[in-house]
Parts: sequence; structure tokens; C-alpha cells
Amino acid sequence: MKTRYLLHLSGFFFSLLLLQLFLPSLTEAKPGGEKWRAQQIFSRQDSSIDEALQKMTLSEKVGSMLIAESEANSSNADDKAGQHLSRLVAQGKVGGIMFLKGNAVIAGTLINHFQSIAPRPLLISCDMERGVAMRLAGATEFPPNMAVAATEDPDLAEEMAKAIAEEAAMIGIHQNYAPTLDLNINPLNPIINTRSFGDGLPMVISMSSAIIRGLQSNGIIATAKHFPGHGDVTVDSHFALPTLQADRQQLESYELIPFENAIKEGVISIMVGHLAVPKLTGTMQPASISKAIVTDLLRNELGFQGLIITDALNMKALYNGQNVPDISVKAVQAGNDLLLFSPDPEVAHSAIVKAVEAGDIAIEQINASVRRILQVKAWLALDKQSVIAIDQIRESASPNSHRHLAKKIASRAITMVSDPNHCLPLKPSEGILNIVLQDKINNETGKEYIEQLDRFYTVNHIRINPDTDSLAYASATELATKAKGVIVTSFVQTLSSTGTLKLAAQQQQFIHSLSEIVPKESPLILVSLGTPYIINYFPEITSYLCTYSPDEASQESAVEALRGELVPQGVLPVSLPGSSR
Repeated sequence: MKTRYLLHLSGFFFSLLLLQLFLPSLTEAKPGGEKWRAQQIFSRQDSSIDEALQKMTLSEKVGSMLIAESEANSSNADDKAGQHLSRLVAQGKVGGIMFLKGNAVIAGTLINHFQSIAPRPLLISCDMERGVAMRLAGATEFPPNMAVAATEDPDLAEEMAKAIAEEAAMIGIHQNYAPTLDLNINPLNPIINTRSFGDGLPMVISMSSAIIRGLQSNGIIATAKHFPGHGDVTVDSHFALPTLQADRQQLESYELIPFENAIKEGVISIMVGHLAVPKLTGTMQPASISKAIVTDLLRNELGFQGLIITDALNMKALYNGQNVPDISVKAVQAGNDLLLFSPDPEVAHSAIVKAVEAGDIAIEQINASVRRILQVKAWLALDKQSVIAIDQIRESASPNSHRHLAKKIASRAITMVSDPNHCLPLKPSEGILNIVLQDKINNETGKEYIEQLDRFYTVNHIRINPDTDSLAYASATELATKAKGVIVTSFVQTLSSTGTLKLAAQQQQFIHSLSEIVPKESPLILVSLGTPYIINYFPEITSYLCTYSPDEASQESAVEALRGELVPQGVLPVSLPGSSR
């Protein structure tokens, strides 16, 4: 793995060289004075905001800083959790709601309900990196960021962001927790992976700028994340605290650059990650509750004027099951304006109010955060918002034009990483073996892909998952020895939460054996419908096609590429051993 990591470091220095060449074009394309840019929103003087701030009680101010979580399911408004959230909304103890999962139509219905009982307009948000459908069924699903970057077309990225903004606005959502600015320099990263635009600075800057423009110019708040950079870690912050070992010099020359660009671009919000940066802070305190990172670095040194929001406070990198008061107070003391997804918003609210009353948090700091929140709500014109048209969501949440765009991105993203033996296109013949490689047990995985293959080839399909028994392996081995062609279709999306491959040892041994048991004259092809880094573990397979995504459009495009109907145009956005970009 040392050799591979050195290759990534060489990619890092190559990115710096490219950035020097790229900087002139960035300078030429200086952001203007558009009303959607943070520089305009947060410098605007508005007496109505001053008046609103003066009239708010401390409880109302603190409430406006808390973003609660809701699921959009049919029973949510009436069940115990829904009734509890309705009470907090009506009492002004939360100022916004994030939808975690559910259905677009139900989300719109719940938004109408919550907005109708809120004393002030709520800020509604969602993580829509891959489109509204990433969280709410019924909308359009787009390929992940790495696939978008593989197209090398910022116009496509901006067009995608515009489509996401249109669908979000129709449902009543105001803020997208995207784009991801993390540079995925570490192939062992278990959480960022294809959520990143890659490991090269020019591409990450170009694509993230396009997403910011596409969202904010169409009335949706963009949120750059995860400050100060979550790409070079090997632990998933949902389960434990990751450590970014970068020193100040590396941060300034690499991880921070996309955030500095986003600030210049006028991004309205930045999310701070739950990761320790000990060489910067001298402690293992998570960045999200570190004043040195949130206030000193992001607010003061980088000059960010907009909304600073924590990553979800229920993540185990921060939350231990009992420390809601402590992490809530520390998050505000660090300088965050918005606290996302507290495990208990009411307890968080009470703890912050008490901390202000005790003098542990200055009221001036609370006022500054609430002023920024009010400025954003004024830009969104939430006081003039209308009732969400539920019938329109039913009819138009995923228009044909958006689905065609998703397919276009998926088609353009397909990357032929290597094919030295010219295995592609795969000629039609009997006796093709398709091995569906899974790190999870789900017999529905790849259903569309299998159906597509069956339309054009005579194929034996066999699933290899962590529970596959010896009989299935024996059958797969026998089929492989006689096959006229073997496709290994990987649905592995990321590594485990600790940065290791989630495939069982027997799965890995079997895939390694294929280069020996498949007849030499028969093509052996690896197709990744997920992480591009899977090839690092099976370098003996030299024909490698990557889609970066298991979505339906990517599955269809993969089959088209295998057949030769689609010529892969994608360019690998990350460094892999033996590959060139």
C-alpha cells in the first residue's frame, strides 16, 4: 500500500502544478455582484432585519439556530416523533427541518404543515448531493460527484444543479448540503469516495463552482463541505472520530483551496466536519466544535461572511449518547450559526439558553448568528412563500428533461480505465459469465443491469456476497473455466467504516483466482458500478470499466459500453496505479 500511496502523493503534486496553470483562468472569472452571492446577501443593510432581531426573545433566537430532523413518511405528522417535532416547531424551539429520507409528495405535505404552525418561516434543508431522490423518492436521481467530474464538463454540473434546485424548490426545500469540496487523496477513505469530485484541485474547484452557481442562481442555498477537508482520512465520522494529519502548510496548499475558492464564488453556507486536525489545533477536538477552526480559521482568516453549520450532531465522532448539552454549547461557542440534527433539539435548546444566561456564550455572538440567518431568509423571501402545490409534485417532481440529463451525465462519465488486451467491446456469444460482486446481501442489486445484459448476450449470472457458500463458489469456478467471457460486476460503493475492503476473504480469493482459471482467449473484464478504487485490490484484471455509480442510468450505460454502442469518454478524476488522466 505504500507504493500506491506514493502514487497518490505524486498525483497531489501534479494537482498543484495544474493549479498554477489553472489560476489565471480563475482570476479572469471573478464573481460578480449577483444577488445570490454571499458577499451581497450578508453585506446588505435592512432595517426590517434589525427590527425583527430586537423583537425576538432569547429562546426564539436560539431556536432559529437549531435544524431538526424529520422523515417524510405517511405517519410522520401523527406519530409520537411527529407530534413532538410539531410542538417544538410551534414553540419556536427549532428554526429549520432537514429531511433525511422518505417521499417527495409526503415531504411537501409535511412542509406545508410545519410552516403553517411555525411562528416564523422555517429553513427547510436536505442532503441532495445526487439530487432530491438521494433522500426523497419520486424525484430525479443523478450520478455522484465523481461521475460528474469524469465528464470534465462544468456546464453539465451546473445544469444538474439547476435541475436539483428546481425540484427542491417545488417541494419547499431551501438549502442543499452540497457540494462536497473534499479532495479524495486517500483511496482508503470510507466515507467520501465517489462523493468527491476527485483528488485534483482544478477539477474540484471547477465542478464545485458550477454546482454553487447552479444552485444559488436558482434560489437554493449551497453548502460547501466538510471544512477543513475530509478527503485524507480512513475513518467514517458516522462511527468514530477521523483524524486529518495535514499540517498548516499542506492545508493551505491543498485542502483549504477549494473552500477559499467557494468563499470567493459566494457560497452562502459552509459545513464543518467532525474530524480532528491535531497539527493545526494541537488537540483531538473535532473541528466542528473547535473555535480555532470555526471562528479563527474559517470566519476570521478566510473571511467567510455566510452561515456556518455543523455536520449532523448525532454522528458518533461527536455524540456519545449522553452529551447533547455539552456538544451543543461547544458548537455555538466555536462559532457555528446552525446546529444540524441534534439527537435531542429540546435539550440542546435548553442548554444553549442556559449557557447564554450564565455568560458562557455572549449574547452578541447569538445576535450575529441570528442576523445571518435572518439575512438568508430575507434573500429566500420566506415571508412571501406560498403553500406548496402537492399536485405539482406528483406530476412534475422528476420531469423527462431531468431524467435525460441524468442519463447524459451517466453516459459521459463511463471511463475505460484500462483495456490493454482489447477485450471491449465484448462480442455476443454463448457462455458469458457475469459475476455480481457484492459486499451486502441483496438479491435485487443490479436487477436492471442483469436484464440489460440478457437482452444482448447469453449470460449465466451468479452472485458472490459475504454469505455465499462453498457450493456456489464451486459452481462459479466451473462456469468460469468454460466461459467465453467473464464480467466481474462490482457493486462495492465504499470501504468499511475503518477503511478496509468489506469483501470477505473467500470473495477476494475467488476474484484473484479468475485470471488463472478463465481461458486465456476469453475476455476478463471488471466493471465497477461504484468506487473506482476496487481495482487496487484486483490488479491482475487488466480490462477495467468504471461508472462510479449503481444508479439505473449508469447500469444502462455500462451495458452500452460493453456492447460497443457507447464509446467511453470519461476521464478518471482520481489517481490509480498504472492509470493516466
